Amino acid sequence: MADPSSADRVLTVPNALSVLRLLGVPLFLWLLLGPRADGWAIVVLAVGGLTDWLDGKLARLLNQYSRLGALLDPAVDRLYILAALVALGVREVVPWWAVIVLVARDLVLGVCLPVLRRRGYGPFVVTYLGKAATFQLLYAFPLLLLGQGDNWFADLARPFGYAFAGWGVALYLWTGLLYLGQFVAALRAPVQAPAAQAGDVPGGVRNPGPAGPA
Repeated sequence: MADPSSADRVLTVPNALSVLRLLGVPLFLWLLLGPRADGWAIVVLAVGGLTDWLDGKLARLLNQYSRLGALLDPAVDRLYILAALVALGVREVVPWWAVIVLVARDLVLGVCLPVLRRRGYGPFVVTYLGKAATFQLLYAFPLLLLGQGDNWFADLARPFGYAFAGWGVALYLWTGLLYLGQFVAALRAPVQAPAAQAGDVPGGVRNPGPAGPA
């Protein structure tokens, strides 16, 4: 269990990796829409995925959990997904209805957060199911890009890309419904007193909010 006083730390190795991932988002979007350098865009996405895995490992290894990291890590995941969806929609690789549905999911859940905060809850806790939905989509995007070619490798990558995308969209929407269920449960519960907000959750980040997926 991490020291609760350490939750306010900002200058940590995992947070630095999250900021590095964040800086890759505009580069990733520019590579997809500007020069359409799909190979380099996939490299940026792969580096982002590696640092995402690494910052979680280092947070546990170095005991460097923080509130900033708990917020920044899933937020950067959302930005990569948003950037990829917009770029693939513009390039007509994925239908716009899928882009709108997935973006709407995040917007609806984003509106829930200030309501929870006013009732004394913190943000939802990331779960493995939520992470699985995110990774499914992040795996689908490079495969869909590779599938745009006209060769045997593109023919191989295309069905895998659509398979990951299908499962990713389904899981992403399902975890959104789970979030809404947790939100409704929080609204029905008594308002948290300020003293209750000092409780710890596994990982050492103080967060009285209901558990929910990424």
